[in-house]
Order: sequence, then C-alpha cells, then structure tokens
Amino acid sequence: MRVTRAREQRQIMSDTERRLWYNLRDRRFLDYKVRRQVPIGPFIADFACKSARLIIETDGDRHGFDDQQERDVRRTLWLSQNGWRVLRFWNGELASDMNNVLERIFNALEEQPSP
Repeated sequence: MRVTRAREQRQIMSDTERRLWYNLRDRRFLDYKVRRQVPIGPFIADFACKSARLIIETDGDRHGFDDQQERDVRRTLWLSQNGWRVLRFWNGELASDMNNVLERIFNALEEQPSP
C-alpha cells in the first residue's frame, strides 16, 4: 500500500520539489544516491539518502497548522529514534533560495554520524 502511494506521489510533485529533485537525482549531488517518495517505517519520506541516513522533507503551507506540526514532530521523532536525520525545508525556501538549501544538504551529508 505505501509503495503504491509512494509511486503515486512521485507523479504529483510540486514545482519546488521537482527543482530540488533535479539537483539531487542521478547522483548529481556529491555522488550520493537520493531517492524520492521513499517508504520508511510507517511514513513516506519526500527524499531520502539511505547511505547517509538522511531524510529531506519539503513542507508546504499546510505544515504551518498546529495539527500538521504535531504530526511532523511525531514523525521526526520516530525517524530520529530509528537512526535517521531529518532536514525540513519550507517550499518558500526552495523557491527563493535553492543554493542555501543545497548547501545545507551538502553540510548534512558531509557531517555523517559515526556508526
């Protein structure tokens, strides 16, 4: 079920997600393999680099509401407890400052925790 949903979500990415995906796909970014819409536990991550245990989430306007923020906190907590690091970016950041977003992702990939 989650795999089917992940496949569907790959087809309906926002313009900002597509721009980020263009920069991360095909090992274009530091030769790391990044996947989009990845089932991880009970969740589907927007983008994930399994080798670096890094998840990149893109948050639209709905993530500003209290109920969604609570779900995001629980989601991030679960992912962190299961060995993942999570970076979150607002769609506005992706649209207006992609270079800064890519720099933060670069820094997170370079700062991989010890096993």
